[in-house]
Amino acid sequence: MTREEAYYNTLNAIAKMQWNMAMILEAKAFEAEKVRNWLCMHVTTDSIPDHASNLSTSLKIHEQNVELIEGLTKLCQGMNRSMKTILEPGGDQEESGLSGLLDGLGGGDSDG
Repeated sequence: MTREEAYYNTLNAIAKMQWNMAMILEAKAFEAEKVRNWLCMHVTTDSIPDHASNLSTSLKIHEQNVELIEGLTKLCQGMNRSMKTILEPGGDQEESGLSGLLDGLGGGDSDG
């Protein structure tokens, strides 16, 4: 396998991963909408008397979605680095061409 074929296979795999992440996010958005509708109907001031417990209940419900989004963000940053390596094999640090576009989309190389 030539280097170009390997790069093509890598980029193809990254595209498939991005498609799968889009499907995950779409399903989570649908689930979040259902949760929102349920919360609006069932979590009222009558069912949860004080504000602190109301807030903690909401945080418990949405904690899983926040963790999922954090994980997908880290995965996207890793894919961004892989694509940057393929598109910038010489290690040039210029912000030009497709690598500059990818930095704009992925938020750069910062992990924090």
